[in-house]
Amino acid sequence: MRRLAAPALIASLAGLSAGATGNAPPVAPVDPGGFREVDPDMAALGQLLFFDPVLSGNRNIACATCHHPGLGTADGVALSLGEGGTGLGPDRVADPSNLPEQRIPRNAPGLFNLGHESFTVMFHDGRLELDEARESGIRTPLGTEMEMGFASVLSAQSMFPVLSPDEMAGHYSENEISQAVRIGRITGEGGAWDLLTDRLEVIPDYRAAFTEVFGPEDIRFTEVSDALAAFIELEWRADDSPFDRYLRGAADLPADAARGAVLFYGEAGCSSCHSGPFQTDNGFHATGLVQFGPGKRGRFETHLRDEGRYRVTGDPADLYAFRTPSLRNVAATAPYGHDGAYPDLPGFIRAHLAPRAAWDAYDAATVPIPALPGEDPFMAARDPEMRAAILGAVSFEDRALSEAEIADLVAFLGSLTDEAALDGRLGIPETVPSGLPVER
Repeated sequence: MRRLAAPALIASLAGLSAGATGNAPPVAPVDPGGFREVDPDMAALGQLLFFDPVLSGNRNIACATCHHPGLGTADGVALSLGEGGTGLGPDRVADPSNLPEQRIPRNAPGLFNLGHESFTVMFHDGRLELDEARESGIRTPLGTEMEMGFASVLSAQSMFPVLSPDEMAGHYSENEISQAVRIGRITGEGGAWDLLTDRLEVIPDYRAAFTEVFGPEDIRFTEVSDALAAFIELEWRADDSPFDRYLRGAADLPADAARGAVLFYGEAGCSSCHSGPFQTDNGFHATGLVQFGPGKRGRFETHLRDEGRYRVTGDPADLYAFRTPSLRNVAATAPYGHDGAYPDLPGFIRAHLAPRAAWDAYDAATVPIPALPGEDPFMAARDPEMRAAILGAVSFEDRALSEAEIADLVAFLGSLTDEAALDGRLGIPETVPSGLPVER
């Protein structure tokens, strides 16, 4: 395959952005100084916690259930089944003896590079973000109840899946964790996080590991979170893809990927949102993606909408806006979109360019989504009022690229794959201290 040398691509990119300030290219290599130094002992402890179901209310779901290394740190389906599901990834099904109360309303995102300092917001709606004006340094849905002492926003985000009845905590009142969540006891003695650390205290291998890493004091859940974050930072750092090596002048790209890069940073306009070292501006944009599933709502609400960032800010300008995802290892993290609406990159690119046409042509049969008895997951997609509201928030007109251009963009996105990060550094442990099964 013909390859384009790095200087030629840099020259092409420079030509796209040339202006009064010169011809610096609109993309630069990743600054390795943005990654924190990781304590290997803390990361090793985090590895065990990540794969151990002990952190779920019913001891049946681990972080790895929805963020599995064999599935690109996601789970390979559009909308997951958490509590009430059995199996892994596309093979996960509803347990007929304990059906999920609701499927998880948003797609499980990948975990690559989340330890880098440029990632200051978490979740599809950014409901957890760096905020130096707050005493804790982090704005979260818990407000002033948020515990102090997290090492990073990545550490803080891990405290929330364990509180979700549909993700890890379990159905109302079926275990002590879900019961504490139901009555609003989160922090402090007898709160959900305290009950989870009590479980770890009585497991000798965990008690010894926490003593080695953090000291002999009682385990705090912030320490659990810090260990999980350390593992994620070490395991899934992804800054040595072919494109990274290309920008550093250490390698060439295949010609199709190089053409895709010029499109991405030029005529196709992708980099207007997918900017920065990891192809994300960490901002929020309404792109008109087809909505399905249960929507994002409170337990007292009955709608099927997912209003995105608006649920965090209350600003009508944020209706149906979602965080721009990083595109690192994107070729391995299908399906795509905040609800996993598209199973492959070409289909998602077409829909992203022309959301109005995409609603007309949408084929729900292509969506990898586990069945949930009694649920019609595509009711929202067929609702004309929902469609009008979501598309009404989109600020750009539909447009199209040729199939050859889409193929080149897909080739470029493939050049963002860091195989070492996909393989992982520590991997899946053979066993975990709780003795519970490890999902492989």
